[in-house]
Amino acid sequence: MAAGEPTRLARQEERRAIAAARDERHAERDRLKREEREEEQRRIEAKAAEHQAAADALAQAERERRERVNGLIARVIKDEAARKAERDRRYADRKARQK
Repeated sequence: MAAGEPTRLARQEERRAIAAARDERHAERDRLKREEREEEQRRIEAKAAEHQAAADALAQAERERRERVNGLIARVIKDEAARKAERDRRYADRKARQK
């Protein structure tokens, strides 16, 4: 065995340990980045779900408002038709009395 052999083996072992520690740090950093991306994706999806729920609620409120307005319009038209029918009946009664 050469005189520098133990030193060379120690340096190689140290390099392997440094490389293993570096690989471990990289793996940990990659894991943390992946977790952050996943968490961000979950936040984005939750926000999108909130926006969709708000849009759905707004659309439902708009449908209900339209139905109420249409109901009011129908009632006004019905009331107007009833008033006209009553007016026509009174007119017909008056004409019948005049004969």
